[in-house]
Amino acid sequence: MNNDSRRRRLIYRASHRGIKEMDLLLGGYAKARAEHLDSHDLDLLEELMDVPDQQLYAWITSAEALPDGFQNAQFDELKAYCFKQRTDRSPGE
Repeated sequence: MNNDSRRRRLIYRASHRGIKEMDLLLGGYAKARAEHLDSHDLDLLEELMDVPDQQLYAWITSAEALPDGFQNAQFDELKAYCFKQRTDRSPGE
């Protein structure tokens, strides 16, 4: 599969996870960043897509420690993006 196909698939998977907040956070991140990701970064993000929503959310919010295998710049960027999205929302949204 070429990288363009992988990007489209990744955006779809990130936007249709099951938990609405994760759909918004991961889908928004994938839409914003997918075109800039190389094959290695796509691999890393695809690995994250296989993690259940509750577990991934716990890692993003630092409610649980991130396992060594997922500690990388890609996750750091995802976490920063998610934090920015959550803090940019006005109260009551």
